[in-house]
Amino acid sequence: MARKLTLVGGKMPQLRKSNRHSWSKAKAAKFLSALAATCNVSEACRQSGVPMTVAYRRRRMDAGFRADWRAVIGEAYQKLELALLDRAFNGTEKVTTRRDGSEERMREYPNHIGLQLLRMHRDLAIEAESELDDDEVAEIRERLVNKLQRMKRRDEEQETGFEQLRDDASRTGDAEGGERGTATGSP
Repeated sequence: MARKLTLVGGKMPQLRKSNRHSWSKAKAAKFLSALAATCNVSEACRQSGVPMTVAYRRRRMDAGFRADWRAVIGEAYQKLELALLDRAFNGTEKVTTRRDGSEERMREYPNHIGLQLLRMHRDLAIEAESELDDDEVAEIRERLVNKLQRMKRRDEEQETGFEQLRDDASRTGDAEGGERGTATGSP
């Protein structure tokens, strides 16, 4: 049975015989899938059988794996945020059992989660409130267009002035050069 070869990174890349510890696309996929599900590196390592040092080394050395890691963490973070938002808005059901054996059901709303989410998104909310209405956007656009037109006229005037200076300089240079040529050309 022929063994597969594995490319090993480092300062001098090498090919080595594969073994159960070798990195593979399947191992990477299993790790990334577990990371997406748990948003926890140590749990993803445990589920995929990848030592944590190997996962972090692979992330440091392999740009593609690093990009996949970032994408998976981003997706997992969004899922976690949605779950926390749902819990903050809808609460969680809490069942308490009384001494007489009867149950009481109530909804708990974790204020600390809501407060943390408010703190995290405060800047975005303020920015959204301060968005401009259509009239303000039209006014700003008009001012920008007017300013750009003034700048264009100024540039055209400067270019016309430069052309006149060049023409004057070339006429003056021709006249002086012609006189010199005549003076030096005669015996």
